[in-house]
Amino acid sequence: MRVIQLKPLSICETNSYIVVSEQNNAVLIDAPFDAPYILEELNSHNCTLKKIFLTHGHFDHIGAVADLVEATGCEVYIHPMDEKILRTGDEMLAVHFRSRGYKSYSGDVTLFTENDILKLDELEFDVLETPGHTPGSVCFICGETMFTGDTLFRRSIGRTDLAGGDMDRMKRSLARIADLGGNLKIYPGHMGSTYLDDERRTNPYLREYAGGGI
Repeated sequence: MRVIQLKPLSICETNSYIVVSEQNNAVLIDAPFDAPYILEELNSHNCTLKKIFLTHGHFDHIGAVADLVEATGCEVYIHPMDEKILRTGDEMLAVHFRSRGYKSYSGDVTLFTENDILKLDELEFDVLETPGHTPGSVCFICGETMFTGDTLFRRSIGRTDLAGGDMDRMKRSLARIADLGGNLKIYPGHMGSTYLDDERRTNPYLREYAGGGI
């Protein structure tokens, strides 16, 4: 498995990641903006986009989905609780951030829940439902890596004051993450990567909501 971190995209400087199988097929974790750039990166790394896994439906994570599907025919996966904001393009939040250039997506999607394992070739992604930032926020765990979207950041967490946010649910989601086994490498939706043990020790939110310590 190769993980390729793309440059921050969209007005919100959102992270996205290409995860490449041994057969050079790829999953894209979130599709913030600038489909031509993402396609160039796929080509430069000699991989074929097969699937897009969305950590949630906010405009700054889905803005390139429609163009990427049109260009590649890839499949789109999202939690059912966030399907609506994917379909609408999350207009109100985009207006709030004065964003232009995003697109809603009206094509086919595959819905999943925590009971599902998402697969591409030898890659298997476990789904961890982590509502709080949005009702359908999830993390994807593949091997020793976890893609946390806007749930957990390096030394911080996603905001809960936007439509659909819920701080009580966020606390419970963070407690679940803190209780995971192993020292997973964390690839978040914003800011730099980190490790779960580091966040257990130094992230004030993770410490508080998990009871502190490791």
